Amino acid sequence: MPAATCVLLPAYNAAKTIGALAQRIKQLGCDVIVIDDGSTDETARLSTQAGAFVMSHVRNRGKGAALRTGIAFALRSSYSVIATLDSDGQHDPEDLPRLVAAAGGGEPVVVIGHRQFLGTDMPPARRRTNQFMSSVISRLAGQRIPDSQCGFRAISRQALLSLPLSSCRFELETELLLVAARRRIPIVSVPIRTIYDNHVSHIHPLTDGWRFVCLIIRHLLRFPLPS
Repeated sequence: MPAATCVLLPAYNAAKTIGALAQRIKQLGCDVIVIDDGSTDETARLSTQAGAFVMSHVRNRGKGAALRTGIAFALRSSYSVIATLDSDGQHDPEDLPRLVAAAGGGEPVVVIGHRQFLGTDMPPARRRTNQFMSSVISRLAGQRIPDSQCGFRAISRQALLSLPLSSCRFELETELLLVAARRRIPIVSVPIRTIYDNHVSHIHPLTDGWRFVCLIIRHLLRFPLPS
């Protein structure tokens, strides 16, 4: 993979997985940037020990805020491709080269992983929720995005420079797709493997669901669907 590739790992109390994950990514030739979002465990120390560059929030500010912190640093550091993975180990770093290759052509593009849920232990309710949200986002974006909630992504520098982002929680990943679609930046889906081993989600169904609804309403007020 190109040397000008970095991987952002937003992390909150991820001590169980962050060290091994960072090491595997570094073995692929990417710089690893961990954004420790107010963790109270050994996330920061183990990340540094694994060779990652660590940025820390004093208090927990949310996944979106952590990603924005990492993106701002990556753009200042002139990386040509900025990838993101969840820090809980549900994404296989071996899929990273294919996402980076799809994003590394020098044009604005957002590459998003498409998780293969068949054969995993993901609860049916969570799978249905993901499918519903993906159908909503696909409708708003005007194109099919089969797994809009996947945090495994590779985004070109050119794309991120033109994507103003304002969300601070989980809805930032949805905001990024909607803004990219409105700016006619290609959104490409690449199949990836999912390692689902009863991972504990930090998503709060009520509060984060409400933030998702508010994001959709704001988007529709600015960009009504064609009649």
